[in-house]
Amino acid sequence: MQDNALAVKGLTKRYGRFTLENVSFSVPRGTVVGLVGENGAGKSTTLNAALGLIHADAGSVEILGEQTLDAALREQIGVVFDANAFPNALTPEKLNRIFRRIYRTWEEERYRSLLREMGLPADRRIGKLSKGMKMKLAIAVALSHGAKLLILDEATSGLDPIAREEILDLLLDFVQAEDHAVLISSHITSDLEKIADYIVFLHAGRVIFEKPKDELRYRYGIVRCGEAQFAAIDETDRVAWRRQDYEWEVLVADREAAQRKYPKSVVDPATIDEIMLLHIKGETK
Repeated sequence: MQDNALAVKGLTKRYGRFTLENVSFSVPRGTVVGLVGENGAGKSTTLNAALGLIHADAGSVEILGEQTLDAALREQIGVVFDANAFPNALTPEKLNRIFRRIYRTWEEERYRSLLREMGLPADRRIGKLSKGMKMKLAIAVALSHGAKLLILDEATSGLDPIAREEILDLLLDFVQAEDHAVLISSHITSDLEKIADYIVFLHAGRVIFEKPKDELRYRYGIVRCGEAQFAAIDETDRVAWRRQDYEWEVLVADREAAQRKYPKSVVDPATIDEIMLLHIKGETK
């Protein structure tokens, strides 16, 4: 068995002035990988190119050990995008009848069980469902045809905290099977801090880093200091930095070492949002 459910290597796509350039990352089996970045960073382009929905100018994508995305392989991929993909006039039960003819691996009992678990009425028109219920329905479909890889684009965007928590729990349950994996693009980094094993940060079409989430949460830090203390911080210790009105903010990769080395400065834990912000708005070496 391949170690990676998804391996993206050197993916490049040009759109006018925007270029997704040499993007490489992997999604190991048994893990959740969060894809983060500001609007326009290239997250959706990356997902669409990985799924073969748009043609890449260069690079390769390997899904579940295969480079050819045929019908059998597509059945092993569950896709959930922000936009509702199902006609409003249909009901979840009518979707069941449609998908059991489309997917050879369709699991009708699994689908009905998920509808009950999620509190989704089988006979209500999709157009009458809330946004959260529509998203849960899309996930129920994705989980009901034997998928081993889930790819989600902003699946929790615009949902209330309870609906988001329910969806995150479903994703965590899914990766309990060691041959399953999840790639989720989201701007709600607090969700990713709860469930992701790895974070891939895209900025302006390029991968800035691909790191274990725990390394970002528990090792990275932000030094907050005045002008004199900033000048004393070794350049080798600075990952990114910017000046605010009354202080400097300096991102460091080892906050405990920074606290020992610069005891006169405050060193706080860094959130994923803060790490992204300093890379985007600050200076980097």
